[in-house]
Amino acid sequence: MEQLAGIGNITVRTCCTVAGAHGDGHLEAVTVQDADTGQRETLPASHLFVFIGGAPRTGWLDGAVARDEHGFIPTGPALLTDGRRPPGWRPDRDPYLLETSLPGVFVAGDARSDSVKRVASAVGEGAMAVTLVHRYLGER
Repeated sequence: MEQLAGIGNITVRTCCTVAGAHGDGHLEAVTVQDADTGQRETLPASHLFVFIGGAPRTGWLDGAVARDEHGFIPTGPALLTDGRRPPGWRPDRDPYLLETSLPGVFVAGDARSDSVKRVASAVGEGAMAVTLVHRYLGER
């Protein structure tokens, strides 16, 4: 963010969401809404980078799998604390790379802690998760 803020033709707005896009055949302006004040402002814009997945929607998993302070789901080595496995972990192995704190439950993509929040990465993680599910099922 600091690097982007230092570029003269880029404006970084934090705590804002895009409330509208405007133009005739191409993007000419966006309306942004401040999440704190609710104030809206329409700004000229010719390009917009859409960042979907920045806010996890994992509340429905509360009590089922561990989530970090932002609501993202830690997996694999991120679940280890001082080399110790998560509380209640029963398998005689460390969690697999995309495995959650609940053995046999895997997560890929934006909901995962420390993911890069890009579609291509999520697709790759999904393919890897399938392989890890097969490995998990082979243990049983």
